[in-house]
Amino acid sequence: MQAVQFAEHGDRDVIEYGEYPDPEVDRDEVLVDIKAAALNHLDIWTRRGMPGIDLEMPHIPGSDGAGVVEEIGEDVTRFDEGDHVALSAGVGDLRMDDPTLDPRFHIIGEHVTGVHSEYASIPEDNLIPVPDHVDWTVAGSSSLVFQTAWRMLIERADLEAGESVLVLGASGGVGHAALQIADYAGAEVYATGSTEEKLEYAEDRGADHVCNYEEEDFADWVLEETDGRGVDVVVEHVGAPTWRNSLKSLTKGGRLVTCGGTGGGNPETDIPRIFWNQLQIIGSTMATPNQVDDVMELVWNGTFEPVIREELPMSETARAHEIIENREGFGKVVVRPDSEL
Repeated sequence: MQAVQFAEHGDRDVIEYGEYPDPEVDRDEVLVDIKAAALNHLDIWTRRGMPGIDLEMPHIPGSDGAGVVEEIGEDVTRFDEGDHVALSAGVGDLRMDDPTLDPRFHIIGEHVTGVHSEYASIPEDNLIPVPDHVDWTVAGSSSLVFQTAWRMLIERADLEAGESVLVLGASGGVGHAALQIADYAGAEVYATGSTEEKLEYAEDRGADHVCNYEEEDFADWVLEETDGRGVDVVVEHVGAPTWRNSLKSLTKGGRLVTCGGTGGGNPETDIPRIFWNQLQIIGSTMATPNQVDDVMELVWNGTFEPVIREELPMSETARAHEIIENREGFGKVVVRPDSEL
């Protein structure tokens, strides 16, 4: 088969699209004919190399994808050939109430072989049914960011109607999902972006107030907009460049919920502000199967919609990485096997 792959960590020039051995199907796995996949910041970090993760090379990235069931292992009971399915990339012990807290929890595409390829063998437990009417670009680009944002806001931050939420980086994958979920939950939504076009997109996706962080300090803007109160919740996934201002943007007793640090993972913090204002710092990773089912049903029925900033053949995956690294556009970047185009 043809697959996106890299044999060493590095810049975008390590990415290749070429022949790779066809996947074998274990007893509990499903062979999926991939129709569309998508990139996340996770793919950038995986390509560059992350401390503590030793990948088998060459590595196929990709934690978002969807396609048609081609073959099933002998122990598979939930799917049949011809079914439409999408990947839910978190792998944990399903006997636990919360598999994301499994010490061996890992993510397909980050820690093990991903789905940016013509075919992928995926554990049955990591596939979710996709209604036949759902477009492949939607099915292949929704799961990771919508489950991440849903768990962050609905489960971890326990967002209630009438509260206020600040979404940083509203043009990105998690950001544009969080906008829609916060609006759906009945929150007053504040959002940041770097261009007027991105801010217009944010308003179209549920933002009530927008700030161009290239032109003004977003924490000062939040305090001015809220008459000095601050917001109840900050959705933080940038890290070092925004951390202190994210804390500053919170009201007393507010919650900062984070799922990553795309701008740097070791920020300077403000301990006096944290204890004096009794702030909560909440980590969040992926979602449980029930949470995935809840949010993806709202994607399948059109309540939530991934914005597609660009769709490319998998042979141009290096360009897809460039779009994300340069923060071009709004929403998700989709890649499709060249044979599908």
